[in-house]
Amino acid sequence: MLSLLLILLLGPPETVIRNVTVIPMDSERRVERQFVHLKDGMIVSMGDDASFQATSTANVIDGTGKFLIPGIAEMHAHVPPSTQNSEYMSEVLFLYKANGITTVRGMLGHPLHLDLRAKAERGEMVSPRIFTSGPSINGQSAPTPEAVDRMVREQKEAGYDLLKLHPGITRATFDQMVATADEVGIDYAGHVSDFVGLPRALEVRQKSVDHLDGYIPLLIPDSVSVSILPVFFGWNLIPKIDESLIPEAVRRTKDAGVWNVPTQSLIEHLLGPDPIDSLAARPEMAYVPKPMLQSWRNAKQGYLNNPNFSTELGIEFIRIRREIIRELNKQGAGLLLGSDAPQIFNVPGFAIHHEMRMMVESGLTPYEVLRAGTVNVATYFDESETAGTVSVGKRADLVLLDADPLLDINHMKAVDGVWMGGYPLFKADITTRLEQIRIRYQD
Repeated sequence: MLSLLLILLLGPPETVIRNVTVIPMDSERRVERQFVHLKDGMIVSMGDDASFQATSTANVIDGTGKFLIPGIAEMHAHVPPSTQNSEYMSEVLFLYKANGITTVRGMLGHPLHLDLRAKAERGEMVSPRIFTSGPSINGQSAPTPEAVDRMVREQKEAGYDLLKLHPGITRATFDQMVATADEVGIDYAGHVSDFVGLPRALEVRQKSVDHLDGYIPLLIPDSVSVSILPVFFGWNLIPKIDESLIPEAVRRTKDAGVWNVPTQSLIEHLLGPDPIDSLAARPEMAYVPKPMLQSWRNAKQGYLNNPNFSTELGIEFIRIRREIIRELNKQGAGLLLGSDAPQIFNVPGFAIHHEMRMMVESGLTPYEVLRAGTVNVATYFDESETAGTVSVGKRADLVLLDADPLLDINHMKAVDGVWMGGYPLFKADITTRLEQIRIRYQD
C-alpha cells in the first residue's frame, strides 16, 4: 500500500477496485461483482468483474464482500481557521474524510479557507473537497444596507463560493444583500433573520435554509397572538403552533426551489433527553479537545437550567422538526445532509452518522438519506454531470464499506476506504491517525 506522503507527492494513484458491490445511487439498487477503475481522479471504466482486463500500473483492491458508494457531503461544516490552531484544523478535515465525507460546505468562512480549498483539491492535505462561505453576514458585521453591499462585493471578488447569513440582519439590509448578490452572481444561505422571516427568504429563493430556521414561526396561525421572539429556532413557540400548517409551509418551500439542511443532530443533542454524561461519554469525544467538550457540556446545562425549558418541551420540539423533515421529503422539497460540526456534541465526521440516523427516524429510507448527501448535493452545486453517482466520467469521490448501507444506515460507519478526487485514505491509516489524535487529547 502506498504511503500517504507518497500519494500526496505523486498525485492520485491509478486504482482498480475488484469484485465489489456498487451502489451507484442513480436508483435504489445494487450491482454485484463489479470492477471500478480510477485514473487521474476520475472513474474511467467499470463493469462486470469477469470482463476486467488487468493493467500493470494500477493498484488493485479486493472489494469482495464490500460495498462502493459515492462519497457523502457535510453541507453545514465549520472548518476552523488555521490561524486558530493548524494542527486542530488538519484534524477536523481528516475526521470528515475518515468518516466517508468527500465534500464539505464550510459555513463559517475565513480568508485562509480559500487556500485550504485549493490545497484540498490538489491533494496536498488529507481533506474533503471544500466549498466555503465568506465571513458571517449578520446584524453586527452588516448593520446597514451600505455595509452589506460592500461585504457582498468584497466576498465575491475574493472568490468565496457563497455568502453565510447569520441572525440579526434587518429587512432593509437583507433586501440590499439580495440585490447585490444577484447582481454580482453569488449564492447566499444559512439562517433566516427574525426581521426577514421565512416567507421572504423563500420569495427571493435563498439557496438553502439551514437548521430549519424560520419554520416554527410560520406554523403559528394568524389568529394566535405572539408577544415573544423565537429562541434557538423557535422551541419556545411550540405551544403556539398548528402542525396542520406544515404541508403548506413545505409546499411553499418546494415551489420556491429552496434547499434545506436540517442539522437535526445539533438540535437533538442540545435540547433532547440524552443526559450530558451519556453524550460526553460517546467514543468519538476522544477526538475533541477537552476545553471544547467542557463548553459543550456547559451549553446543554445552560438550557436545562432555563426555567422556561423542560424535557417535555424539548421532546415535542424534536418531534415537530422530524415531522417537517418527513414532509419535506414526502413532497420532494430539496434536502441536504449536514450536521453543523464541530458544534455541541457533534464531532466532525462522526456527527454525520447521527444526522443520517435521525433522518431515518424522521421517516426517510436509508436510500433517501444517502441521496441527501450525494445526488442532491451534486444537483445543488450544478455538478450532476461529474459527481453524485458511481458511473464512468464522474469524479473518483468514493467510499468503500464493509456492510450494506441500504439495509441499515448505521453501516455507513463501516468505512474501509475513502477516495476524494482519487486521493485515497485507507482503513489502516484511519486507525493509526485516530489513535494519534486520541492520545493528543487524553490529558
